[in-house]
Amino acid sequence: MTQSLPSWTDGAARRAIVDFVAAVTTPGGPDFAPAPERIAVFDNDGTLWCEQPLQVQVLFSHDRASAMAMADPSLAQRQPFKAFLEHDLATIHALGKQGVFEFAFAIHAGMSVDAFQDEVRQWMASARHPRLERPYAQTVYQPQLELLAYLRENGFKTFIVSGGGVDFMRAFAEQVYGVPPEQVIGSSVQLELREAGGHFELMKLAQLGSFDDRAVKPANIGLHIGRRPILAFGNSDGDQAMLRYTLDGPGRRLALLVHHDDDVRESAYDRDFKLSPLTDTLDRAAEFGIQVVSVKDDWAQVFPPAR
Repeated sequence: MTQSLPSWTDGAARRAIVDFVAAVTTPGGPDFAPAPERIAVFDNDGTLWCEQPLQVQVLFSHDRASAMAMADPSLAQRQPFKAFLEHDLATIHALGKQGVFEFAFAIHAGMSVDAFQDEVRQWMASARHPRLERPYAQTVYQPQLELLAYLRENGFKTFIVSGGGVDFMRAFAEQVYGVPPEQVIGSSVQLELREAGGHFELMKLAQLGSFDDRAVKPANIGLHIGRRPILAFGNSDGDQAMLRYTLDGPGRRLALLVHHDDDVRESAYDRDFKLSPLTDTLDRAAEFGIQVVSVKDDWAQVFPPAR
């Protein structure tokens, strides 16, 4: 086992990663990729950190909705506020992934991007995961932190391409993952530039700009990166288009899929997670050439040591 990936067990998944990186970074080799072409893209929720019982941004939005309901109690009787405040998962799941995130985006309309990100950082500093009982920054997957660092050590540029809100992720991605804000792509609302007293602010509007899921992910990769990745990592059917788009390019490529099958150290789920199911991509992974990564079998350690 290499020192670079100590939390990965010595199995097919780790060997696929190490062999791939060696192949594309060996000058003169048949699969060599110049450094500018070494683009790696990662989904966030369920790929880089825990998304159970709900995606972290949804839990953040629940706290925001609670504060709004305290100021205006009538909100507590309106849907979907009522479902969020009562932790009514059946109603929340019925909204679908895009509907849930649209609500999460809408309740922050009218805030500046800077003020929103300050609020995210303050919440991240104090909030704790309801099941794991640790700060959200410690619900990241240790093997993925090691993989991000390993890729960067080998000349890769690492990007996050997620259905989560881009402003939400940019508030912490550099500190938590080492991924700077300009390398984070996500769902977005429309913004408006406003000027007051000679000071300019970008304000968040209620209207959805882009929901970064499924086929929109490759489109946004083309729009914001301008290069087809040579490595992609996801965990749900929402990532299938990004994984297959990556594999479809010329030269040596690698696509990986986290399968959450460890109900002891984390959670076991796939097709039953209504907001972000894993069905077709798991069933057809071998057909597509996607390497499945088992949390139970391929990760010797799931989370960083508790602090």
